[in-house]
Amino acid sequence: MTKKNKQHNAVTYILLIGGVLLILLPLYVTVVTSLKSNEQSAQSFFSLPIPLYLESFKEILSSERYYRALFNTIYITAIVLAGNVIIMPAMSYAVARKMPESKWYRHIYAFLLLGIFIPFQVKMMPLVKMLSGLEMMNPTGLAILCISSSTCESVFLFVGYMGAIPIDMEEAAQIDGAGTFLTYRSIVFPLLKPMLATVLIKQGLWIWNDFMLPLITLNKTWENWTLTLFQYNFQTEYSINYSLTFATFTLSMLPLVVFYCFMQKAIIGGLTAGAVKS
Repeated sequence: MTKKNKQHNAVTYILLIGGVLLILLPLYVTVVTSLKSNEQSAQSFFSLPIPLYLESFKEILSSERYYRALFNTIYITAIVLAGNVIIMPAMSYAVARKMPESKWYRHIYAFLLLGIFIPFQVKMMPLVKMLSGLEMMNPTGLAILCISSSTCESVFLFVGYMGAIPIDMEEAAQIDGAGTFLTYRSIVFPLLKPMLATVLIKQGLWIWNDFMLPLITLNKTWENWTLTLFQYNFQTEYSINYSLTFATFTLSMLPLVVFYCFMQKAIIGGLTAGAVKS
C-alpha cells in the first residue's frame, strides 16, 4: 500500500469516526440524561446514571396525555403510509405510461414537479385556512393534508423509478388478456418494492417527527396532540426538569427503534433490491 493510499484511508476513517460520534453523542446524552435525576445531571451531564433514576418514566407513563399523543401519532402515520402505498404508485403508473403519448399528462407531471420547489412557509397559511374552513383541524384532517403534501415528491420518485422498468412484460401481460389494473397489480407494483420502501421510510420518519404541521393544526386541545406536541407542551410545563424532558425524547424514539429491530432485514432488503441485477 502506497503512502498516498494510507493517507487517503486515514482521512476516510477520521471522517467516519467523526460522523459516528456526531450521530451517537446526542443519542447517548438523551438516553443517559433520561435515566438521571436533575441533581445527577447537574453534577455531570455526560456521566453514566448511577444509580438509575426511573421516576421520570413512571410519571410520563402514568399520564393519559402521553398515551393519547402516542395513539394520534400512530394513527396519522398509518393513514399517511397507507395513502402512499395505495394512491401514489397507481397515480405515478398512470403518469409514467401516459406521458409519452399525452401532453396533458406531461403538463400534470410538470405541475407536480413545480410543487416540490414551493417552500412550506408559502403553503402554510393557505393550508391552515383551508383545513379550518373544512372543520378538519384534527388528526384525520392532518393525515389527509400530509398525504396531499407528499404527493409531488412521491410521484416524482415513483415516475423516475418506473422509467427503468421494461415495458415488455406489461405488453406481454396485455397480449395474454390482462387489463390495465391486473397488469399494474401483478407486474408493476411488485417491482416497485425498493422505491416503495424508500418512500415509506422517508414519509414515516417525516410524519413521526414533524412538529410544525401539528403545531399549527392540532395544538388547540391536548386530545389532538402528537408526540412532538406532547414534548413541546411538556417542556413548557417542566422547563427546567431535564430528566422529564429527555425521558419524553427517549420514549418517542423507542417505537421507531423497536420497529427497525424487527423489520431490519425487510427494510435493508427493500432498499438494496433495486441495486441487484440478475
